[in-house]
Amino acid sequence: MVVRTTLLGLVASAACFAQLTSFERDFALSNLYASEKLFLDSVEGLSPAQLNFKAAPNRWSIAECAEHITLAEDYIFLGVITNGVMKTPLVADRKVTLADDEKILAAMANRSKKFPAPEPIQPTAGRFASVEEAVAHFRESRARLLDYVRTSQDDLRHHVLPHPAGFTLDGYQWILMLSGHTERHVAQIQEVKADPNFPRN
Repeated sequence: MVVRTTLLGLVASAACFAQLTSFERDFALSNLYASEKLFLDSVEGLSPAQLNFKAAPNRWSIAECAEHITLAEDYIFLGVITNGVMKTPLVADRKVTLADDEKILAAMANRSKKFPAPEPIQPTAGRFASVEEAVAHFRESRARLLDYVRTSQDDLRHHVLPHPAGFTLDGYQWILMLSGHTERHVAQIQEVKADPNFPRN
């Protein structure tokens, strides 16, 4: 009886340490690749005047959006996910659906709700010598994240951490959130381009 109880306990415990499914990996990778392309396309071929144009003194330029997007890659993956979410206690009974994951992406892309950027990822002159340097750093950081999603054996579903906006995300959803964050600020870049005073060249 003791042996049987112990075995059942081990099985239950092992079930908590779940790796991502193939679908979850593919879903995250698809969104990460798509948001990467959107960002790279949004800044390609722009002149210094276009990159540094501000619609208003309190609005970010495209160069500042690019810096923020790039800084967020390391801040969220290395800081929030690796050294935050994955070090929280296991939540064994957590259950999520695809609809829950899709809501995270939609919420992040929705620019009708504003979230103040944490100080470490607010644009600051001098962090990158140029937008090209920021983009190169982004490519490296995103490649590292993509590799992690493809190969990680971590239990990303049973460790959670609250987002400042008020909802709680597991490690996998924080990764999706990072993709949504990129899309959010690509939309901001498009808003800058749509300003009637945006330089033609």
